[in-house]
Amino acid sequence: MAEEIANGAAGATPETANQPIFALQRVYIKDASFEAPNAPQIFQEQGQPELQLNLGQKVSSLSEGVFEVVLTVSLTCTVNSKNAYLAEVQQAGIFTVAGFDAQNTDGLLGTYAPNTLFPYARRAVSDMVQDGGFPPFLLQPINFDQIYAEALRRRQEQGEGQPATTPDAGHA
Repeated sequence: MAEEIANGAAGATPETANQPIFALQRVYIKDASFEAPNAPQIFQEQGQPELQLNLGQKVSSLSEGVFEVVLTVSLTCTVNSKNAYLAEVQQAGIFTVAGFDAQNTDGLLGTYAPNTLFPYARRAVSDMVQDGGFPPFLLQPINFDQIYAEALRRRQEQGEGQPATTPDAGHA
């Protein structure tokens, strides 16, 4: 065997040294909040809960080829026009992106990154809702490819054909 393995990892070969890299460095909750403004009276309310889900995404450049992606998930529940709860999570990740052109980098940060972060945000929201005394809530899967395609179409219509990987650029 010509390649030696050090600490359980194979050394970089000339063929892999120039390969594009898209790697997750860290996942963390940047901010989280839960409010039940009408508790405990809201637990006595009879009626069908109405849920409103809002998603947001922000991409910030930390250094050359290193980006922070923050996926914001806000869930508001009302019963009989009274706020039962508001759960919001800003799930973040640090991603390394190298060897891709600007368009592909933008696509990876706009689709793959939120797909990676979503399960963490989903669990955090579900835990907060249940810990708040409400029935468990499981967010349904989100098609971030479709959301990104729509955001890209809107940017092109507005003449902003630039990739959104500049500091503090937002994605839908």
